[in-house]
Amino acid sequence: MIHVIAIITAKPGMRATILDAFRANMPAVHAENGCIEYTPVIDAEGIGPFQTKCGPDTFIVVEKWADADALAAHAAAPHMKAYGAKVGHLVANRAIHVLSQA
Repeated sequence: MIHVIAIITAKPGMRATILDAFRANMPAVHAENGCIEYTPVIDAEGIGPFQTKCGPDTFIVVEKWADADALAAHAAAPHMKAYGAKVGHLVANRAIHVLSQA
C-alpha cells in the first residue's frame, strides 16, 4: 500500500474555494481503481497546546492507494488535470509526501 500526505496551502482566503472544488472531484477519485482513501482534513479545534496547527489557509489530503501504479494513474487522470487547471492559480504551495509502511 502507498500512503500520501499532501499539504496544500492556498493563497490567503482561498482555502474554502479550493476545498469546494476538491470535494466536487472526490467521487471521481473514489471511483478510481486502487483508491482506498482520499480525504481532506484541516486543523482540529480545542485540542490543546501540544498541537502544531497548519493554519487557516492550509489543508492536508490523506490518501491511501493499493500500489504505485494506482497512484500514477490517479496523477494522470483527466479529472485530476481538470481539477489542477481549476484551482492551480489559487495554490500558494504544495508538498506531496509519498510513503510506504515502515
